[in-house]
Amino acid sequence: MSAYEPLGGPGPDPTGLRSRIIARLERGGRYPTWVLVAALSGMFATTFPITILTVALGTVAEEFSVPRDLAAWVISAPMLLSAVALPLLGKLGDLYGHRRVFLLGFAASTVTAGLTAFAWDLPSLIALRTLAAVLGGATGPSSMALIFGVTPKARRVNAMGWWSFTGAAAPALGLVAGGPLVDLLGWRVVFLLQAVLSLGSLALAWAVLRETRSQRVRFDVAGAAALAVGVAGLMGCLGRARVVGLGSIELPLVFAVGVAGILVFLRIERRAPAPLLPLEFFQRRNFTAPMLSNAFMGAAYMGAFVIAPMLLLEGFGFTVSVAAGVMLVRTASLTIASPLGGRLGARIGERGAAILGSAIMTVSLVLLAGSAWTGSLPLLVAGLVLQGSGHGLALPSLTSSVSNAVPEHDLGIASAASRLMGQVGASFGITLLALVYGGQDTREAFALAFGAGAALSACSLIAASCMERGLARPAEEQAADSTRAAA
Repeated sequence: MSAYEPLGGPGPDPTGLRSRIIARLERGGRYPTWVLVAALSGMFATTFPITILTVALGTVAEEFSVPRDLAAWVISAPMLLSAVALPLLGKLGDLYGHRRVFLLGFAASTVTAGLTAFAWDLPSLIALRTLAAVLGGATGPSSMALIFGVTPKARRVNAMGWWSFTGAAAPALGLVAGGPLVDLLGWRVVFLLQAVLSLGSLALAWAVLRETRSQRVRFDVAGAAALAVGVAGLMGCLGRARVVGLGSIELPLVFAVGVAGILVFLRIERRAPAPLLPLEFFQRRNFTAPMLSNAFMGAAYMGAFVIAPMLLLEGFGFTVSVAAGVMLVRTASLTIASPLGGRLGARIGERGAAILGSAIMTVSLVLLAGSAWTGSLPLLVAGLVLQGSGHGLALPSLTSSVSNAVPEHDLGIASAASRLMGQVGASFGITLLALVYGGQDTREAFALAFGAGAALSACSLIAASCMERGLARPAEEQAADSTRAAA
């Protein structure tokens, strides 16, 4: 076993087949690459249906004879509850082994995806979709931890470049390939296709992934419950604000529940012998700064993601098909820039790549605001291309920086915390820009909304500039080095 592999064994392997496969890959020096492929194939299988389902909402609403805004819960409910489950799944992997959590969650998600194709009404569709999303969430933090466990710290940013590439390409490819299938065979075929792809990914993951070492500590049930209440309250408040507006009396109540949950969580974590998320991590610049930068970047990106199509439809008068085609340039630039961002982070450092990507993102929002104000289509296209490029260049470094700032046995919860911050930021950005836009199809309203996005992106740039130069190491490793030197 090399110095950068997980400390656990191969896991249950009565026939010895997996051990022989892994040994062969190790001898050829290809094992880390195959772990990356296995993890990313699982991520692809669980994420590609998102955009297809968004497009098919009208068909779903028509089939079940429900309003379209009610059918939208097929999208929003899984997003909310999967965000709540992220810290729980990340910590379970740290405690009991990431391979185990990855395979069990992925297998259950595969079965649920297949069952979703036979949903008999809207509540059953929402319930099955939500369950599949929550179970499939195990492929997020656990797959990151499995990748990081076999990848030297100096090369993790490269791996995260391919991670970001897959996260951008999967929904785009799903839309391109799945759109015609939905038109021809209906929306249910999406979930049958997901189940088939997931079976292949599951077989590859079973054969390739090595188990990580588990921790002999008690799971922080109270901390997990408090954090779940806090995240659900805050995410629910942001989601409802887009629907009912800031003047609704329910928003302060939901927000208060979220804040109370977070405060109780912090109190529990200060006293817990084995906390869900050690609070001392937040004292490390390369943990807190990239997480904040990621949250603000997600807010700027996803906020503009919602507003830009409205500008194309209402401001430029394009059809839905033409607007969708224009929006693909942002997805394409993000897909191309993501692996380049991994290489850039390895070459100039995570801080430098994060600053450059955040700066490009900020410029892109300014261009989008200028496009809305002047009615310039070339300016809008340039803004979309730069927005995807900036996000792709920065995200790999922001993600790998968080992982490099914590001990190996906390990779799962650290990865989950990073992804959670990104999702909370995205929800906040969508809410803020939608409220600023206010449904007024004027050039001033669109420009003001993109200007708010530029301000969020500038906050991402400020946070990225607070990261440490070079490859920071956890305090535990530095203390161990000092002890060895003294000896």
